[in-house]
Amino acid sequence: MPFTPTVISRPVRVDRVVTVHYFEYSSSYYFEGEQHDFWEFVYVDKGEVDVLAGGRELRLGRGSLLIHPPGEFHALRATGSSAPNLVVASFFCEGDALARLGEGPYPMGEAERALIGGIVAEAERAFATPLDDPTTTALERRPDAPLGAEQLVAAYMEELLIRLLRAGAPEPRGAGPMEPQSRNEVFLRVDAYLAERLSQTLTLDRICRDNLVGRSRLQQIFHAETGGGVMEYFGRRKIEAAKEMIRRDDGNFTEIANRLGYQSIYYFSRHFKKVTGMTPSEYASGVRALAAKTKPGGG
Repeated sequence: MPFTPTVISRPVRVDRVVTVHYFEYSSSYYFEGEQHDFWEFVYVDKGEVDVLAGGRELRLGRGSLLIHPPGEFHALRATGSSAPNLVVASFFCEGDALARLGEGPYPMGEAERALIGGIVAEAERAFATPLDDPTTTALERRPDAPLGAEQLVAAYMEELLIRLLRAGAPEPRGAGPMEPQSRNEVFLRVDAYLAERLSQTLTLDRICRDNLVGRSRLQQIFHAETGGGVMEYFGRRKIEAAKEMIRRDDGNFTEIANRLGYQSIYYFSRHFKKVTGMTPSEYASGVRALAAKTKPGGG
């Protein structure tokens, strides 16, 4: 009786690995973010990090893993309370099975942690590229790599992904959305960020990216704290700085406009009047008039 072989189904197939990293970061580490056309996972081996994934803000603790799908903008920063160690691996996965992954993050059990350790160990054997080099864009093969090292990297990745697909995406203890009390921290952090950049022209996207906060949440926080959106608040901060410069007689209007990042004196004057109800010249005249009244003998 002839035998009929079965073609093995491989719904999860990792054929190309882009990078494998093991990073030991400082407690002040900050990564401004990126997006790309391949999959990437981040595993916290030690400490904790704040992550922006698409529009979600997450705090990942030790033993948590998050997967970024192709095209998702992601950024992260250390929380300041600990120096995190991270495993970051990026890859192309054939098939559509990963589309069924939940949003995560995922808690890693002993078996999953062993697989992640295997990915790192085999990557060190397979590739000469240092795993702690954040500028890596391609992996250089070791000429003396042990037999099958690259294949094991892919195999461990596939098993890890299959386990995640089978398990769903329960939210691990100590990982998830930032606590409500951190909203004030977000406002204070962004406020300080804006104060340091009054000379720049910022966009909402850049503010969100640099501070690891989603657009809708940032707008909600600033509406609650200031009664308006973050860009409106930034504009008011600029005008308050301009008023102070005018009171100190610190430059003419063109110089003040340039220092505060306005494209021209026209845009500065128009914005000044929108915020204060008067032009810079009218404001300066009022300041001079008040100063004259308060001088001895000024009436």
